[in-house]
Amino acid sequence: MLRSLHVRNYVLIDSLEIDFPEGLVIITGQTGAGKSILLGALGLALGGKADASLVGAHGDTCVVEAEFSVGEIPGQARNDEALQALMTENDLDGDTLLIRRTLNRTGRSRSFVNDEPVSLPVLQALSEHLIDIHSQHQTLRLGDPAFRMSLLDHYAGNYSPVIPGSTGNLAACRKAWNDLQGLRKELAEVTDRLRRIAAEKDYNEALFARLDEAKLRDGELEELEAEQKQLAHAEELKEYLNGCEDILAPADDRAPLTAQLKEAEKQAARAARFIPALEPLVARMESARLELEDIADELESANARIDVSPDRLEQVEDRMSLLYDLMKKHGVQTVGDLIAERDRLSEALFDSTALEQRRVDLEKALGKAEKVYAAAADALHDARAKASEGFASAILASLAFLELDHAVFTVELAEAPEGPTGRDAVRFLFSSTGKAPQDLSKVASGGELSRIMLSLKAMMARYTAMPALIFDEIDAGVSGSAADRMGQMICRMGEDMQVFAITHLPQVAAKGNAHYLVSKENDVTDIRALSPEERVQEIARLLSGSVITDAAVANARALLAF
Repeated sequence: MLRSLHVRNYVLIDSLEIDFPEGLVIITGQTGAGKSILLGALGLALGGKADASLVGAHGDTCVVEAEFSVGEIPGQARNDEALQALMTENDLDGDTLLIRRTLNRTGRSRSFVNDEPVSLPVLQALSEHLIDIHSQHQTLRLGDPAFRMSLLDHYAGNYSPVIPGSTGNLAACRKAWNDLQGLRKELAEVTDRLRRIAAEKDYNEALFARLDEAKLRDGELEELEAEQKQLAHAEELKEYLNGCEDILAPADDRAPLTAQLKEAEKQAARAARFIPALEPLVARMESARLELEDIADELESANARIDVSPDRLEQVEDRMSLLYDLMKKHGVQTVGDLIAERDRLSEALFDSTALEQRRVDLEKALGKAEKVYAAAADALHDARAKASEGFASAILASLAFLELDHAVFTVELAEAPEGPTGRDAVRFLFSSTGKAPQDLSKVASGGELSRIMLSLKAMMARYTAMPALIFDEIDAGVSGSAADRMGQMICRMGEDMQVFAITHLPQVAAKGNAHYLVSKENDVTDIRALSPEERVQEIARLLSGSVITDAAVANARALLAF
């Protein structure tokens, strides 16, 4: 149940803090006083649309905080197991949920539950189990097939497990549908892949053949590029190396550089006999000579390996051109990528056996899944068909109480395309005169729709664990004794759950024990609890208008005493 509501800087609400009791809570106020603003603030806290225009004139941020009791309340609706599971899943515990939503002028909002930040989807999921707000235009939902189906399924018990530990009919059908759709999707993907393999076989074979004939080797292109660079400059390289050799080992009568260095080494050794400090220089000269001899040998060997061969250069460049063409054709950067593409094509061409087997397995699994779904959809249909008569009878009883004595209300099941909720469509047929019933949303008047919706809500309150319910002028279009009957029904609902009734009818406003007045002064909306005498005056205002007469006051006292 909703324990309290705190609002700051929301539209015309400057600052508001209000606590609410259990049972039936009446809310009244002049037209335009701000009752819809109050509901809007609560809707924002529960995950409604956030718009920067909702931020009031007293700051850059608005804050709405709603405190809900989620523990067992003696004498009221049972605890919601789905809510408890959702709380556990999101690490929320305790008997209280403190929901806070902040919104700034940029339109950005943040959500908190028990001072812990939560995502908007989590907040909205929690809110579905905390309170049900019936707006003035919600009767339009009677034309919504999903809404009608939900009402019947709740009555039929399709949301709850028949056997402890099992899933309800609706959950079982949804799971069977999801499994079926998953298999259908995978089978379609496998079939499409096999079709593409078959359609592209000739083309892929040609691609594979060219790659396979190329005898690709990872790293080959880098080697070819190095060799091509050497072959293209072979004559220039030989000129350079011949020059080196001519310096180190001249072809004419000049002594080789190493021989000259060896002679210098001998002379230095003789001098070292008289100057011992020169001995290290002799050793260094010997080392330099040996290194120079080694360099000369390697230069000679490198020169011998250089091949001035136009034929080999042509071969290398042809091979490089082939590799470049293949990489461009397949949109890759390296020979390694070409090898990977060759292997992929090989798998696509020669390894479709596993795909064929997977298709066979999927077709078998699909057949079983279709039978499981059919059984689940049949179970749902049977439960709905069995519950339809009782559902209609319960609504008719409520309508008779609400002075629609000659009304006819029936539930019709029709075949619909298969889906997660089975293969049924639900229609509500209605006649207020007892004649052949027709589609409810097309033949019922505004007042009749209000009474029908109240009957539906009253019945659903008995079959769901919704701890709080708000009626926003559900009595619109109703007056006189019918309005009094609606008030009685709403009052009875308040014995089992917390009910808020926003109303303009004195017959409804006189029900319940708590009465709040919404008012607006200087463009600021406020709400406060009325004392017993203030309540008399407010109901008298509803009876007589702006001028409260003695007769209206007396009538108000009579309504409250009834």
